[in-house]
Amino acid sequence: MTIPSNSSDRHQVVVIGSGFGGLFSTQKLKRADVDVTLIAKTTHHLFQPLLYQLATGILSEGEIAPATREVLHAQRNATVLLGDVTAIDLAGKTVTHRSVGGESVTRYDSLIVSAGAGQSYFGNDEFARHAPGMKSIDDALELRGRIFGSFELAELATNPDEIERLMTFVVVGAGPTGVEMAGQIAELAHRTLRRDFRRIDPKNARVILLDFAPAVLGSFGEKLGERAQNRLEKMGVEVRLGAKVVGVDATGIDVQHHDGSQERIESVCKVWAAGVSASPLGRMLAEQSGAGLDRAGRVEVNDDLTLPGHPEVFVVGDMMALKQLPGVAQVAIQGGRYAAEQIIRRLTGREPKGAFEYFDKGSMATISRFSAVASVGKAQFSGFLAWVMWLAVHLVYIIGFKHRITTLLHWAISFLGRGRAERVVTEQQVFARTAIEDLGDEFNPELPGIAADRQPELVTAHQRN
Repeated sequence: MTIPSNSSDRHQVVVIGSGFGGLFSTQKLKRADVDVTLIAKTTHHLFQPLLYQLATGILSEGEIAPATREVLHAQRNATVLLGDVTAIDLAGKTVTHRSVGGESVTRYDSLIVSAGAGQSYFGNDEFARHAPGMKSIDDALELRGRIFGSFELAELATNPDEIERLMTFVVVGAGPTGVEMAGQIAELAHRTLRRDFRRIDPKNARVILLDFAPAVLGSFGEKLGERAQNRLEKMGVEVRLGAKVVGVDATGIDVQHHDGSQERIESVCKVWAAGVSASPLGRMLAEQSGAGLDRAGRVEVNDDLTLPGHPEVFVVGDMMALKQLPGVAQVAIQGGRYAAEQIIRRLTGREPKGAFEYFDKGSMATISRFSAVASVGKAQFSGFLAWVMWLAVHLVYIIGFKHRITTLLHWAISFLGRGRAERVVTEQQVFARTAIEDLGDEFNPELPGIAADRQPELVTAHQRN
């Protein structure tokens, strides 16, 4: 079926994706004489930089992922549709999207594609089964179950080798996400959980940070990278650089070091925070337009973010390749606003803006409570000052007043005290992904139960000995 436009007489803008690029471009068009249709495969706008806090029990889903409809409820020219985009017809100017209810087609006059990126396992997609990434709410909730579940099962275990395997946490990737995850798992073990168990001592947990790169936080420069590594090591995190992951299974991870030697690390809970891969829609656009793709599958766009040969199509955020811009939130926000402004200028007869110029507001990463690193222009900060800067910046970009207030309260509980407001985990969070993957094409979201006879991976690991 074809969904009718809100007004056949007005310019129709379709936005794909409810991330930073999609949401901010839609909001920029609020007062324009257009109808905007935002199509996304989730019902929420995800504040992805805080996913690691969801995974470690600091924040809840609602605080980092407000409902898109709620965010845009006052924007009368915006319509929100739930659907996974499966096809874009550049010649016919239509977008095909699928949901549980079936398949729909929406036409456009202007198109903004901001479908984001997923986790890259560098050709080893089978690793995802045992080492979830950090790109979605599902990923974070699954990891929360694996992290807290590992401590629970270690409390039940009697075999010392089994206890060690359950209390060894491996984070792959020493970029901002990996550093933040490793730091928070270490804080959980050494601070939050230290008095909660009777048979095990959470402080004995091992946290290992692996990366094939030669430095921690390589994009931050040598000075801040060294400070971050030193802080992590003081917290008890084992940082191993020049280490390439060559195998992952339910109970461990195989690593090849730069000298060619191999090592087996016994660990039930692994986190994959290395590498990104752009949405498959990028390849679809490239095939129809002749545009190039970079190694991550991002579309090589013109200087005004348009698709070569299609000035009505803008590609922004993690999907675009332009001047080696990084895949960070600010690039998506500024790109989305720029694309919307270009559309407004065209419709009002004004001269288009010049080439897209990214204003770098800096990079930040937390290491632990009261400790972070920040790079703003030529200025570099670390320690408590950088941590306060990180808090302020992230609080500003959280959508909605009530979410800012609840986030601030949860931060106070976690950083000033020892508590974690969100420690509830379920078996479904741990093994739902594998159940759905095993069912494959037979999976139907409308069925009342799925793979009830499956046992969660953590329990399988626990019973192995």
